[in-house]
Amino acid sequence: MEQYKREFIEFMVDCQVLKFGDFVTKSGRKTPFFVNTGFYRTGTQLRRLGEYYAKAISDKFGLDFDVLFGPAYKGIPLSVATTMAISEFYDRDIRYCSNRKEIKDHGDKGILLGSPIQDGDRVVIIEDVTTAGTSIQETMPILKAQGKIDLLGLVVSVDRMERGQGTKSALAEITEKYGIETTAIVTMEEVVEHLYNKPYRGKIIINDEIKAAMDAYYRQYGAE
Repeated sequence: MEQYKREFIEFMVDCQVLKFGDFVTKSGRKTPFFVNTGFYRTGTQLRRLGEYYAKAISDKFGLDFDVLFGPAYKGIPLSVATTMAISEFYDRDIRYCSNRKEIKDHGDKGILLGSPIQDGDRVVIIEDVTTAGTSIQETMPILKAQGKIDLLGLVVSVDRMERGQGTKSALAEITEKYGIETTAIVTMEEVVEHLYNKPYRGKIIINDEIKAAMDAYYRQYGAE
């Protein structure tokens, strides 16, 4: 596993973004782990998060694209932080863009924030975590309405590696349905590999009990 992935896993634990216990996802599944990117709350945390996203995007898609699109609302700070990191560490000036939930009819009109999207633009979508692919279904019509774009793919922070609408993972379903590549900074398999029965800051984050609960969860909801 690459060093930046190890660092990102520990970063999520430090920020209390990655938690283990008893939770319920938006789709109603009872899960022993939860990823809540709303716990990135400081400028320093967002700066580091942008760096990890930038590395994952560079590794998967390269940096020969024009716009990083972050769906409202969580995608807005993600797109801003990551384009800043790409500028700082890779010397590439990528435009950021997000959508509004409601169309604005005065001032800076329209549904988009940040850069407009134009014919011929190469676009990467950035999100927090995709479980059922609902957000991407809402995002695609918005992007297609902007013109003839080249959609390179989708990047998320964590691949939960569980079923989406069918038997495949949400990311695999997105690839199959929309014909775009997907990637994540880390997968839950990598999280387990790095944390299971290994002390971090003097504590075992994933012990035998949590690991057993995760195994049971994946037997029920794991993707093919």
